[in-house]
Amino acid sequence: MQLVAPLNSSLRRVPPGWVYLAGLIPLAWVIWLTVSGGIGIDPVKEIEHRLGKIALWFLIGGLAITPLRRIAGLNLIRYRRAVGLIAFFYIVLHMLAWIILDMGLLWEQAVRDLIKRSYLYFGMTGAVLLLPLALTSNNASVRRLGRNWRRLHWLVYPAVGFGVLHYLWQMKVITPEGWLWAGVFAGLMALRFRPFRG
Repeated sequence: MQLVAPLNSSLRRVPPGWVYLAGLIPLAWVIWLTVSGGIGIDPVKEIEHRLGKIALWFLIGGLAITPLRRIAGLNLIRYRRAVGLIAFFYIVLHMLAWIILDMGLLWEQAVRDLIKRSYLYFGMTGAVLLLPLALTSNNASVRRLGRNWRRLHWLVYPAVGFGVLHYLWQMKVITPEGWLWAGVFAGLMALRFRPFRG
């Protein structure tokens, strides 16, 4: 804990705005890969998958903030809102990539794709659950909702769970990376809902 104290002191001088700017770096990388021709042989699918995976990084990162404070003493709580909004931003981009680039704004084709690929339901359910969280992630909503704000934001746990299921379900065979994501999510849930005694 003594080693973490100077880091916490330094972090207090870093405004959350810098987190939003840093959150754009993965997007800049995807754009660079796309325009430079390094995105892969199927650019549309690769863009779609990369944006989804970036969203998952931030979702899991947001869930890790509380356990990090409880176990390691690292206090990133002031950045949790920013991390969550960045995650939602990438979810929206992920969905736009699917509906615009993949489906070509052809809604009948999108409906057929939904029927054919059941894993899409998991992803969309997670996105719907996160929508009210994103809309109420402002100080005015916190004041207006009071205690209900915290209750509403518990939706993040099933939402991330659906996101992980969406990621795993789209694999024909779950890869070691997929099991790693599932394990990390399960571990964070165990830490969140089991009081830490240290």
